[in-house]
Order: sequence, then structure tokens, then C-alpha cells
Amino acid sequence: MIDLNTQQEAEVRLKKIEGQIRGISRMVQEEKYCIDIIHQVTAAEKALDKVAKIIMKRHIESCVQEAIRAGDPKQKVDELIQTVFKLSDRH
Repeated sequence: MIDLNTQQEAEVRLKKIEGQIRGISRMVQEEKYCIDIIHQVTAAEKALDKVAKIIMKRHIESCVQEAIRAGDPKQKVDELIQTVFKLSDRH
């Protein structure tokens, strides 16, 4: 489960990303230089990746560790591996 600290850290980052996305939308509407827009999209993607890493870390520290302690880690480990590969396939 996501703890309060992780939730707060993710929310702060997501609010900033929300602002980035609005800025990108304005850039598109104002027909800004394509490469500048692409740079901003890339920055937003990296910021979202950071949120995913923060939440993934918490998932490992809580859900995966709990499953290991309970002696039934297979589902959580499989889920974790699939998620890591999905993230890595994006790049």
C-alpha cells in the first residue's frame, strides 16, 4: 500500500507534471517550434517515470516484501517483473 510520504511525494510531482502538460498544450496551440515541444514532452515523460519509480520502490518495500515474508512471493514477483519490462520497453 502507498504510505502517506509516498502519496505526498507523488502528488507534488504529479501537480508539477500537470502544469507541464498544460504548458505543452499551450505550445501546440501557439504553434511553437516542434523541437521545443518535443523537448517538453520528453521532460514530462521523464517526470512521470520518476513518479513510477517512487511508487515502484514503495511497492517493493511493502507489498513484495510482505509476500516474501508470507512465503508466497510468486504472484508479486511475477507482477513486478512484468511491470519492469513494460517500463523498459517504453524506451
